[in-house]
Amino acid sequence: MRFSSPLIPAILARRYKRFLADVAFASGEVTTVHVSNPGAMTGLNAPSSKIWLSDSQNPSRKLRYSWELVETDLGSGPELVGVNTIKPNALVAEALQAGLIPDLRGYPTIRREVKYGSNSRADFVLEDGKRPRCYLEVKNVHLMREPRLAEFPDCVTARGTKHLDDLASMVKQGARAVLLFVIQIPSAERFAVAGDIDPTYAAAFARARDRGVEMLAWRCKVAVEGIELVKPVPMSAP
Repeated sequence: MRFSSPLIPAILARRYKRFLADVAFASGEVTTVHVSNPGAMTGLNAPSSKIWLSDSQNPSRKLRYSWELVETDLGSGPELVGVNTIKPNALVAEALQAGLIPDLRGYPTIRREVKYGSNSRADFVLEDGKRPRCYLEVKNVHLMREPRLAEFPDCVTARGTKHLDDLASMVKQGARAVLLFVIQIPSAERFAVAGDIDPTYAAAFARARDRGVEMLAWRCKVAVEGIELVKPVPMSAP
């Protein structure tokens, strides 16, 4: 997935109210930008960090710019990390079309935002008419507290817990269900559930896996030109 226009470098002044950040451009101009990330962003929102913004070029938008990347050191040296939690769905859509993920190949029909479970919407539903329908949920990962170990979640997520229970219910009904963690940290070599941050989510994760929900984790290559899924990483039990 390439960015539609060149990203713009800036310096982070502060991130606040979850979806807002004040930044300074090289010209000295200071502005407020949109942060597409409801999480804690641990290790990614330090003041004075170098960040990159996308420009909506939409004069009717209240906030013209969106925060996409940050340069940070999570223990393995400086690297670019993706912070926009909307991007993983676009990355997965491209990967599905290209047949990049072996576990999810061979489905000619791919639908997005399909209602299922207890008033949930599946990020993707994969179908081919010859095997059970596959419900696919995608989660963005940007937490790394230990070098090379990516973790999810970075804050309590009741919504994430609900998705796990809904996926398990689809397996019980005879469908296939997959949870795919998209890690926007290039140095990640392993993945684990952060049970100390959200014990309820960790319990739901273990329960869903025991009931047949498949768990996958893939890391990304991140550059100012674009982001792409590149490699699966092993997953530790919670």
